[in-house]
Amino acid sequence: MTQQTIKTLQSLHKKKFRKEHNAFLIEGKRIIQEALLHQPNRVQHIYALDTAPLDGIPSSIPVTRITDKELSKISALQHPQDMLAVCAMVDTPANRPTFQLALDTIQDPGNMGTILRLAAWFGVDEVLISEDSVDIYNPKVVQASMGAIFTVPIRYVNLLQTLTGIDKPIYGALLEGSNVYRTKLEKSCVLLMGNEGNGISPELLPFVSHPITIPKFGQGESLNVAMATGILLSELRRGN
Repeated sequence: MTQQTIKTLQSLHKKKFRKEHNAFLIEGKRIIQEALLHQPNRVQHIYALDTAPLDGIPSSIPVTRITDKELSKISALQHPQDMLAVCAMVDTPANRPTFQLALDTIQDPGNMGTILRLAAWFGVDEVLISEDSVDIYNPKVVQASMGAIFTVPIRYVNLLQTLTGIDKPIYGALLEGSNVYRTKLEKSCVLLMGNEGNGISPELLPFVSHPITIPKFGQGESLNVAMATGILLSELRRGN
């Protein structure tokens, strides 16, 4: 592996260069397998240790064997796994989505990745993300999503403009909302989740047609936004 290749791969740790190269890194065989299963055309190149098994990798995808030292230089992880891949960034618009998740100014990469993983699990048709949220191709988001970025249609949008054009119920997670366990929930809807510290932005609140909340039965100040999203997605899928 040349020094220029190492520099290029290292640059993909930063948003500016991911956009410039229209590419990002994924690390670990499990996530690479998810990419190959759902969107194989996005996988451009795989870099793997000599000891890493290559079963299941199409012969059309170039593979470069690298050393532990080279891997440690290009990996964004504290404890690198035995392979990583370069993938293309591709828009994935949904086809007539009915169940949408809207994320307003989510900043923490771990939260974003976990929420995307939940969206994949609960079969969300499309995730709408505000333009000031964390980049989904951030290495920490990619790892936390466990491949969900390859299975869920995701769009960065101006939420103010996008929600204006939606005519179905918009459920907003608010402390003063109705008890979600006692609320009749529509299957075709949007679930709007707000920022970790400030909640839903004031300019988006008028679009919330159905404020809902998760009641507290014990002690604790609040729920993590990813945890709250999981509970609400479960209830919306279960319905009443």
